[in-house]
Amino acid sequence: MSKFTDSKVWKYLTTPDEMPADQPRLKTNLDTNLLKLIAIISMLIDHVGNVFFPEIPAFRWAGRLAFPIFAYCMTVGLLYTSNVKKYLIRLGIFALISQPLYIMAFHPYDWHEEWMNMNIFFTLFVSLVAMAGFKERKWWLFIAAFLLLSLVGFDYSANGVVLMLIFYICRNHPAIGALLYVLQYITALWNGYPEDPKSLFVGGLCINWTIFALLAAPLIFLRTNSKIKISKYFFYAFYPAHLAAIWIVRMILKV
Repeated sequence: MSKFTDSKVWKYLTTPDEMPADQPRLKTNLDTNLLKLIAIISMLIDHVGNVFFPEIPAFRWAGRLAFPIFAYCMTVGLLYTSNVKKYLIRLGIFALISQPLYIMAFHPYDWHEEWMNMNIFFTLFVSLVAMAGFKERKWWLFIAAFLLLSLVGFDYSANGVVLMLIFYICRNHPAIGALLYVLQYITALWNGYPEDPKSLFVGGLCINWTIFALLAAPLIFLRTNSKIKISKYFFYAFYPAHLAAIWIVRMILKV
């Protein structure tokens, strides 16, 4: 091992798994069923707005909560799963099932040109591969997955890995994690595009609509205890099911 991996800096960043018995392993929010429920509702609003109400930006603004929450829940899953390979297999299966429905929901009339536009499960799948490499210190795997996300046009690019790194590294340092999370999105305050109808205008300032992802920060970094119990397969199945519903409604309405 290199001197870096053995250093106090590395140990501080990764916060070792062997936590004292009287301390929680994670100091951020473990109420993941509530978080996933919020995320899929946010995603549904986003997709409905994208397809049926593109002129109303509030639908898309509400949807900015979904991806960071999904990335956080994936990080929790990576920490707690007993078998990351099975976790990846589940993600891969639902990514493949969802792909034709994703294309037909969003590109029913030009599907032959957009069939390689990957759904979000593929992004999460490769992001999880990257983070599994990071967790196990298999740097070649982490770098390969990160470059794949960055260079091959996945939805959200490598942002999922960046977010998951923040959540993983700061899992026992929520204040630092929240600060890094805010810094990840704070540039949205000055890089909005005036020609984008989803941009937010405050006075003379054009704000990028990704700024609304900051609303997910309290949900991730502050603990809740809703005691909601929902099967994990509901959340997996919801994604292809809602895509199929959007596709069917589009065909009926001829949108």
